[in-house]
Amino acid sequence: MVETHGPATVDSGLAGEQVWRQIAKRSFAVLSYVTPAGEPRSSGVVYTAARHRLYVAVAPESWKALHIPATGQIAVTIPVRRGGLLSLLLPIPPATISFHARAVVHPRGSLAVGSPASELAALVPAERLANCRIVEIFPEGYFLTYGIGTSLRAMRDPAAARGRVPTT
Repeated sequence: MVETHGPATVDSGLAGEQVWRQIAKRSFAVLSYVTPAGEPRSSGVVYTAARHRLYVAVAPESWKALHIPATGQIAVTIPVRRGGLLSLLLPIPPATISFHARAVVHPRGSLAVGSPASELAALVPAERLANCRIVEIFPEGYFLTYGIGTSLRAMRDPAAARGRVPTT
């Protein structure tokens, strides 16, 4: 499939489900958002993925819980470590999956047993999970990928390593 990514045309050969599988294998992402005063912020989070959504547990008084609802818009970047032992010898940057998303911050205690968000229990200590708010993330538009579905050698060529894949 030929898609445009920035000024270059990219034949990523990726499908949305391939990217979702990579997302589901991971548990760390960087969320970026803008405060109500217009100041950019970003922070690392632990997430779980289910049903083409991501779920993040945040402290009830955290900046994420307080500021994300102002616009409901965030950007997400998920690093994908590659290279195995080779990455210990050579400077191999992680591959990445980035996207824009709509985010909803659910009230404290809204974590229903059996919901996709309940899978966070395996990643977040129980005492923290009981008092947190859940951010539900709905990816929109396109996944912008770098190094996903390409060889390590191809990652040296930005045009060959980039991809643009619909999120749905």
